[in-house]
Amino acid sequence: MKFFKLQGNKYTKPTYMKIIINSFLTFLFLSFASTIKAQPSLDIETGLVATGYNDVRIPADKGTLFSFKDDLKPETKIFYRLRASYTFNLRHTFSLLYAPLEIKSEGSVPKDIRFQDELFPANTKIYGTYKFNSYRLTYRYDMVTKPTLVFGLGLTAKIRDARISLSSEGHPDEKTNVGFVPIINFRLLWKIDDKFGLLLDGDALAAKQGRAEDVLIAATYNLSDKIGIRAGYRILEGGSDGDKVYGFALFNYASLGTTISF
Repeated sequence: MKFFKLQGNKYTKPTYMKIIINSFLTFLFLSFASTIKAQPSLDIETGLVATGYNDVRIPADKGTLFSFKDDLKPETKIFYRLRASYTFNLRHTFSLLYAPLEIKSEGSVPKDIRFQDELFPANTKIYGTYKFNSYRLTYRYDMVTKPTLVFGLGLTAKIRDARISLSSEGHPDEKTNVGFVPIINFRLLWKIDDKFGLLLDGDALAAKQGRAEDVLIAATYNLSDKIGIRAGYRILEGGSDGDKVYGFALFNYASLGTTISF
């Protein structure tokens, strides 16, 4: 999805990460000063990620439509995601997420592929990289906080750091993009008992420019009051059909995670 775009070198990676981190730390300080009913936590997620589909055409009007999944062979790899959260007054949560993703593919295609400024001839070995790193600052308010059910809605400010590249016989070309996207955040936790639960959690939004969904469904288990674990399935899907880039992708995650409260 492409709602806003950071142009040129105005925001480099260290700069926009510094903005997000400083904003998060400032909020933590102000929250701590105003309330003692607060709980920080750290969430770590890992597992395997595989490509469901990944169709690209760059430029959108003159490029060749090809698939990182069907025309090339993508790798299945181990992923990780890190989230730091801060909940106060039981209902308000701010969190900062770092979710890197980079999938490499290779193969030969029985057709010419025009990508950016390069023409990759048919039946030549092609190496591809699809990178979609995500940095997100989220605020969520839990509207329902019952003993067996918790439900909240919020807003996520997402910065994507994307790169799509092809190379063959020493002729590389790539398309990079850094942009900002606002997304709706939601979380639903059904507590079956004191130990077990079911979790539906994610960010999602669709608009004329495109769509984005990052949703987890998982079974949860509390090892203690401070440590919880989970196992489930995550789907990451979305893309846009713009003037310069056509691209839609889906990734399937087999996910294991733990949340540590302090």
